[in-house]
Amino acid sequence: MADDWTPPAGDLMKGKRGIVMGVANQNSIAWGIARQLAAQGAEIAFTYQGDSLERRVRPLVESIGMDTMIPADVTDDASMDAAFDAIKDKWGKIDFLVHSIAFAGKDELQGSMVANTTREGFRRAMDISVYSFIDCARRASEIMPDGGAMICMTYLGAERTVPSYNVMGVAKAALEAATRYAARDLGPQGIRVNAISAGAMRTLSLAGIRGGKSLMGTGRDWSLLKEDTRMEGVAGAALYLLSDLGHSVAGEVHHVDAGFHVVGVPDLPED
Repeated sequence: MADDWTPPAGDLMKGKRGIVMGVANQNSIAWGIARQLAAQGAEIAFTYQGDSLERRVRPLVESIGMDTMIPADVTDDASMDAAFDAIKDKWGKIDFLVHSIAFAGKDELQGSMVANTTREGFRRAMDISVYSFIDCARRASEIMPDGGAMICMTYLGAERTVPSYNVMGVAKAALEAATRYAARDLGPQGIRVNAISAGAMRTLSLAGIRGGKSLMGTGRDWSLLKEDTRMEGVAGAALYLLSDLGHSVAGEVHHVDAGFHVVGVPDLPED
């Protein structure tokens, strides 16, 4: 869980400002990343959708000494215009963007992808999980005159089939392609765009997938390190990609899953 570790402090992000999108609670991957960036000196603006989410997230934001929270509905252009205008008015420019937003209907995250994916469900998953990153990348790049870095969050279900991940796996595959194209488009501006593919972790997203809890056990048992994916590893990878340590890295899908993604067949019992 996110509170089981203390982010190492330092100054790798000192003087850098940016946006973190997608914090839902203390177990969110976006929150773990935000804590690590703040511990390294970053100044962060958080976006949220809806009053209930604001009430849940504000105490977290204040706990790391931040106070900038801006409403943003990624499905509404007017809301996004207002959000990025507010950030531009506050800071003028930014240095980084963390996008950790995805959605698919619960009924579509179980059973058969072919049987359960509706046209509206597919459109909604692609809009929220993929187009929102493209839209945010465009908007953020316009206030990155000195270059910068962006990351989004993906999962192995983009590359291989995972039970019940279904349309979200299709959306994550599109997100990874969008990462590469955004990296090509924005690279000449000195903006590095990458994705982190984290292993299964105890988040709200995992809870929405039928059989999601078993993914954690499988990830631990089959992984090379024989351990759960840890928040400090994911947050550390984000720090690397968003800080100056990440120079010359662009268009990557960086796996942080204890080595689970390279396993073809798990260790077999001896005869």
